[in-house]
Amino acid sequence: MGSNLSELLEPIAAWFRTLGTPEPLVHWGHPAMMAIVIFVMGSFVAWAGWRGRLKGDDEAAKISKAKHRQVAPLMLFFLAAGYTGGVLSLVMQHQPLLESPHFWTGSVVLTLLAINATISLIGFGGNKASLILSSSIWLSPGT
Repeated sequence: MGSNLSELLEPIAAWFRTLGTPEPLVHWGHPAMMAIVIFVMGSFVAWAGWRGRLKGDDEAAKISKAKHRQVAPLMLFFLAAGYTGGVLSLVMQHQPLLESPHFWTGSVVLTLLAINATISLIGFGGNKASLILSSSIWLSPGT
């Protein structure tokens, strides 16, 4: 299956190879860009979401939750685009896709983020009291 995917993506990778991009940029460009997305956007999204939960229902919490809702979808988009770029980078370097731990890590991260986004879009289980109680036990500060 990995070789089939590589063969499918080879024409795109071949086009990118014709651009004459220096090898260090092909090799290190993807990790550098993903580090920015993960550390900058990921930290901000986590901080805003966490702050929104800790602040309760005051104005600061509403602002933090709004910022979280604005940036989290962008982060997911950039991670998905970066994942695609990383897969193309592996194909450009003639690396086997399914043998790459980076490929599997990216697949797991995107799957978990997609599950998280789905849970958010369906309203967290309808805000059932049992779900709220169990999450408050884990999220309450000082425990």
